[in-house]
Amino acid sequence: MWGHMGDYGWGYGMGIGMLLFWGLLIVGIVMLVKGSWGSGACGKREREKSALDILKERYARGEIEREEFEQKKRDLGD
Repeated sequence: MWGHMGDYGWGYGMGIGMLLFWGLLIVGIVMLVKGSWGSGACGKREREKSALDILKERYARGEIEREEFEQKKRDLGD
């Protein structure tokens, strides 16, 4: 009688252990896949624009004249 109760309790412990094992394994695989996809083309962040990039965009949009563009470009050291 007592031996049977001990086996019954051990069965629950093994069941919880198996659930925990498989749960952690699945979470690990998901994190690994997300990490590898995040570093691909879809996960690339746009680099920060430099001051010269912004200046070129402003000139292209017509916000500043050529003389102002050339002066500011010299001021930036390029």
